[in-house]
Amino acid sequence: MGRWYFGWNIVAASALLTLLSSGLRLSIGPFFLPIAHDLGFSRSLLAGIVAVGMICYGLAMPVAGHLIARHGTRAVVLASAVIINAAAWWSVVAADATAFMLSFGVLLSIGLAFASPVAFTPIISHWFTRQRGMALFFLSTGSMAGLAIMTPVLTASIEAFGWRATLVGFAAVLTLMAIPVALFVMRDEAPAGTDQLPITATDGAPVTVAVTAPAPRLREALRSTPFWMICGGLFACGFSMNLLGTHGVPMLMDHGFDAHTSSMGIGLIGFVAIFGTLVLGRWSDRLPRRNILAAIYGVRGLGFFALVLVGTHWELYVAASIGGLVWAGSIALSSAILADLYGVRLVGVLYGLAYVGHQVGGMISAWLGGWGYERFGTHWLSFGAAGLLLLAAALVALKLPMRRPAAVPA
Repeated sequence: MGRWYFGWNIVAASALLTLLSSGLRLSIGPFFLPIAHDLGFSRSLLAGIVAVGMICYGLAMPVAGHLIARHGTRAVVLASAVIINAAAWWSVVAADATAFMLSFGVLLSIGLAFASPVAFTPIISHWFTRQRGMALFFLSTGSMAGLAIMTPVLTASIEAFGWRATLVGFAAVLTLMAIPVALFVMRDEAPAGTDQLPITATDGAPVTVAVTAPAPRLREALRSTPFWMICGGLFACGFSMNLLGTHGVPMLMDHGFDAHTSSMGIGLIGFVAIFGTLVLGRWSDRLPRRNILAAIYGVRGLGFFALVLVGTHWELYVAASIGGLVWAGSIALSSAILADLYGVRLVGVLYGLAYVGHQVGGMISAWLGGWGYERFGTHWLSFGAAGLLLLAAALVALKLPMRRPAAVPA
């Protein structure tokens, strides 16, 4: 039996931090109504603050990628803990909309971005070659576990202790996790041969490497059509994920479900997605990634129509279970496809830039969900738009180029 590959420790630690950071970002719903009622904000005003946070989260992604390239993953993870703690304490004492927007909307989003899946994509891409798709899918498992665990946990905590204590407690837990992970697990320098090394390290056989076309320069990559196709898909992904995270629980409560049932329904999506991720992760290194990405977008799009139509508990749980099977994977596949097409050297910057589109979509949906309901008294405008965007993204994904040639002996 071969030795344990240290890269999997990095994946596990990254997934754990992602569970917390993405879990909070995807679970704004439990905070939404308590904050609005406590601070006297309208839904439109608070939705606008959340929208500002979404775009700041996206804009911080390329910054995180740049800082990781210059100072390493360890420094950025530690910085995220400091920023999140400062933002949490500022948020709980904020007395007006401007201060709350700067603390909860801007500063907290920057801190979460520094501990997001995008921040860990470069280090994992460097540590994995043969199993890159699976490793990135396992990273996305953290996001789905965050949605599954954090939504009901935050709901229960807010009801028991209030949203202020819950937010400060979250910052404390993340800090306790981030410090040992940064100091003892994060290593940016991968061994020669990466995850192919254990196969050949003991017998001196030649390392198997992929023969590919030369990686393009950044300017060439930014001008290429596949990059913008991936950006379009991530826009639809961000629109839908942040819409569900911000307005999913309020939407279900508006449709007659109680707070616990609503949070459990949304959390079930993330719970089922954990198991869906394990299957999709194995397929991603064996089947064309564009086909899997198209299936994810397509089924998820139909799921958004179903969520607005459910009227009973069992309908909600069935729709959430089916949607959860394909809820994960679009981010992992997009980053893996970028690495396939443009090489690991550019994947951090390109994915950070592409993720801005994800957060622009999230910003629009966060605002549209609140404004659309106040203006028209229905959630069909925002949730219907999410479904249509995802179906369009599925068609675009089918047109992406195939992955680069398979590995051959060097």
